[in-house]
Amino acid sequence: METRQPRSKKKRMASVQGRQDFLELEGYLMGVACLAAKRSRDPSTQENEILGVGFNRMPKGGEELTWNRDKSEEHPLENKYLYVCHAELNAIMDSNGADIRGSTIYVTLFPCNECAKLIIQAGISRVVYLSNKYENTHETQASERMLNLAGVQMDQFKPGQCREVVIDLTGEAV
Repeated sequence: METRQPRSKKKRMASVQGRQDFLELEGYLMGVACLAAKRSRDPSTQENEILGVGFNRMPKGGEELTWNRDKSEEHPLENKYLYVCHAELNAIMDSNGADIRGSTIYVTLFPCNECAKLIIQAGISRVVYLSNKYENTHETQASERMLNLAGVQMDQFKPGQCREVVIDLTGEAV
């Protein structure tokens, strides 16, 4: 049997290398945005310190309102579009009065025109978005125009070496 003398704590610490598979800050924050989106029942769309987290949902007390996506003009009150609160609104409200001026908001979709107004009025200075799949709509074009005029920086998220994060909720990985 081979034995050796224990090294000093200082030497042991120096020989330990950090993890190579860690998430960079922007990847972590976009991951939080994607995970928060999983809380949404909306069938269309699933900061160094997190000031608020939001996802698409109905206003408080309105969970029984329809999630129907039919945009027919005949029955506008029978679909979700007049009722749903987007993730941006809920994240800003979730900040509970924290000073979010000058902060960055991480969103899975480029903000619509209504959310752009909220972002601008809240003083948020940067939007990092994952997808701009509605870029050809008037709402998104208006949003981009307003954000530009307000000097809000817009950046599409570019994943680093980590493109996927798997969360194991079985407790086996702990």
